[in-house]
Amino acid sequence: MKPLTEQEIRTAFVNCTKGEAKRLSVPRDLAERPWDDLDYLGWRDPQAPDRAYVVAELGDGLKGITLRCPGTTVGQLRRSMCSMCVTTHTGGVSLMVAPKAGKAGQQGNSVGAYICSDLACSLYVRGKRDAGVGGRLHESLTLEEKIQRTVANLAAFIAKVTA
Repeated sequence: MKPLTEQEIRTAFVNCTKGEAKRLSVPRDLAERPWDDLDYLGWRDPQAPDRAYVVAELGDGLKGITLRCPGTTVGQLRRSMCSMCVTTHTGGVSLMVAPKAGKAGQQGNSVGAYICSDLACSLYVRGKRDAGVGGRLHESLTLEEKIQRTVANLAAFIAKVTA
């Protein structure tokens, strides 16, 4: 992924108002992000732990979505699988819900997916971050195919948000 500026990030959001996009917390460490290893930029809001954001480069340009997610809950120690990168975690996957774009979102409609709580799917797929014992299942896919699957899963989720 190419490095993004704060302005590019703010203008990419499709499921919130321009005012909300202007007020959301953009990461301060954009220059330090491992852009070459990222398929999308994802982060949790430090001021509002129940909010997360994803910005991805898709075929038709940058798309950003806002997400709601539960805070960390004590006792959630069952193993779950991320629907984006197919990494399993013990307590490290959250149901993240995105309001739909446009009129449907204004009416309260939303879509959800189970996603790595830290939004670091790109790093798990590439082996740059460890999900613990059994985190990555043995697959016959190449690294490039795993990356393509992650990108396709994210694109499909964003398409549901914008549909």
